[in-house]
Amino acid sequence: MQIGEVAARTELSLRTIRHYEETGLVVPSARSQGGFRLYTEADVARLTVIRRMKPLGFTLDEMRSLLEAVDRLDSGGELPPEERKELLDRVRGYEEAAQQRVADLRTQLARAEEFAATLREHLRQDAASAGTP
Repeated sequence: MQIGEVAARTELSLRTIRHYEETGLVVPSARSQGGFRLYTEADVARLTVIRRMKPLGFTLDEMRSLLEAVDRLDSGGELPPEERKELLDRVRGYEEAAQQRVADLRTQLARAEEFAATLREHLRQDAASAGTP
């Protein structure tokens, strides 16, 4: 599929996808005869992982590190036990970091909702004292 379809499916801009290509996070699987980037389902899945990591504050280097570990684990080849353990430990570390960041975001969201509720209450009180609904 071409970059426009990938952008629509991943909810990433063309510019962002090109940036991830420039940084080596994703590489189009092929090029058309006209030179257009062509992507596979695996490329879309990779971009989806990146899109999910971004709001959690993971850096490009962290994204690259996780993707490299997952690529090695999914390569289908037999890995030496020590390397497999190291890769699984890396993925586990990212999973734990993601869980912590999600918890932190939930706390921030709760505080933001409390703040909005406080403002609504002030507006209600002001409206009540002014005699307006």
